[in-house]
Amino acid sequence: MAAGADLSRPFINLEDNYENISTDEDESLDNVKQLISGKPPRHLSAVQHCVTSARLPSETDLESDVSGDDNSSPSNEKLEFVPTLRSGCCAERGPKDFMEDEHVCINNLVDHLGETTDCPSPRAFYGVFDGHGGTDAAVFVRDNILRFILEDAHFPISVKKAIKSAFLKMDYAFADASSLDISSGTTALTALIFGRTVVVANLGDCRAVLGKRGRAIELSNDHKPNCMSERLRIERLGGVVYDGYLNGQLSVARALGDWLMKGTKGSSCPLIAEPELQEMTLTEEDEFLIMGCDGLWDVMSSQCAVTIVRKELMIHNDPERCSRELVREALKRNTCDNLTVIVVCFSQDPPPRIEIPQTRVRRSISTEGLNLLKGVLDVNT
Repeated sequence: MAAGADLSRPFINLEDNYENISTDEDESLDNVKQLISGKPPRHLSAVQHCVTSARLPSETDLESDVSGDDNSSPSNEKLEFVPTLRSGCCAERGPKDFMEDEHVCINNLVDHLGETTDCPSPRAFYGVFDGHGGTDAAVFVRDNILRFILEDAHFPISVKKAIKSAFLKMDYAFADASSLDISSGTTALTALIFGRTVVVANLGDCRAVLGKRGRAIELSNDHKPNCMSERLRIERLGGVVYDGYLNGQLSVARALGDWLMKGTKGSSCPLIAEPELQEMTLTEEDEFLIMGCDGLWDVMSSQCAVTIVRKELMIHNDPERCSRELVREALKRNTCDNLTVIVVCFSQDPPPRIEIPQTRVRRSISTEGLNLLKGVLDVNT
């Protein structure tokens, strides 16, 4: 910070819960003084960040300066946001006897894409797979999901179609794997990133949550049998939901595997392998992505997880330590399941500290009127 900078103005710090409220009586006069001095009224600013960013001028900027084009605007000079991906993961057995979760973290897909150049950089893939009834289904999906997506005929022209097609083909391939226990099953949550585009696919009750300047934005829905849309679909296909379980057996409404419940391939069944997809374009406000199995979300809200990760990143800026902290906190809250968490950061820098300028206390009654009212009340008592 430059020497001589004015540090006298109080702020409310969201992270530390500090609060300092000014009680200036004549706010309008203060704003008039601000306008006279060439500054905007202070109350018009809603949110400020104490960390600012700067960039070196690009060749395009220098050429526009040389050309002397006075019609260029600051917005035209701003570079398009390009994410820089970093990730960390943590997996723990928790209180269960066996670990049935699997996951995959690939920060750079160059080796997997080969000579494909149609996909912008950076290119990455992440997945969380919560197995049940054994580990065969989760391991099979972990080892094959990316290959099925990249080899699909729709890729890379239509990534969303490729993902949906890959999930179904992979489910059928698992049913045909005679050496595996096809009665086992798994949920699946994946995130495929190309440049600024993120495509999240979810099947089951894992969850993806975006941290957007401290706010939690859920990028997936939990496919629980009790969910109204899932319950209606299950009952329409002849299934029942008993005590929160599909057909009294399974705690999720969508899964890969579980072929003893699905019957023959191609037949209609309440338990489906079709993922829900959500696509988004990253901006500078999007700071990180949390992907976790239900062992995390059973004991923690999405907003709580985002708050923890943001606070930890501001301290050490390490996504792996953030994932470990979420797992530790879930264990502290007595989760009853395996735990797998992935944290993906979209910048090399830690999140900026968010601060809100001081607020004014606006009185609806003048000082004279307030004194008069006090006098009347004193007389009546």
